[in-house]
Amino acid sequence: MQVAENILEKAVIGGKLEAMAKILVIHGPNLNLLGTREPEHYGQRTLADIDQRLQELAASEGHGLESFQSNAEHALIEKVQAASRQVDRIIINPAGLTHTSVALRDALLAAAIPFVEVHLSNIHAREPFRQRSYFSDAAMGVVSGFGPLSYELAYRAAVGSLAAED
Repeated sequence: MQVAENILEKAVIGGKLEAMAKILVIHGPNLNLLGTREPEHYGQRTLADIDQRLQELAASEGHGLESFQSNAEHALIEKVQAASRQVDRIIINPAGLTHTSVALRDALLAAAIPFVEVHLSNIHAREPFRQRSYFSDAAMGVVSGFGPLSYELAYRAAVGSLAAED
């Protein structure tokens, strides 16, 4: 509770004092290719479409949201490390690193920022090697298999968990 109180900023919106959450959305390798890469698994919407929708949701609720995508594992780790004590929640789609990256998992654990793991496709209905996540057991929750809606559901869960702390 103390950490949440220290992190949350107070903003006056419409004459009321409300908590403004800071959400970081992290997109892993190859998600920059959304819209063209394997649309049967990932859909037609682009990463820019998904980010725009999340920005709209956050703005409409008075929250701050930053999106970051990289194909480089070290850049994702550095972003997580820099977020420590700067954001309230992380929404992360580790993409192909879901099944391989102990280092990114360790960065999330070290940052101690509650996070929601998100996937566009249902990883449990895919190839056997995609069914194991190094993140799920440490995540607040996992949203998988709903296409771009997965991100919106993850956003709702992340913001909703902040309200539950109050």
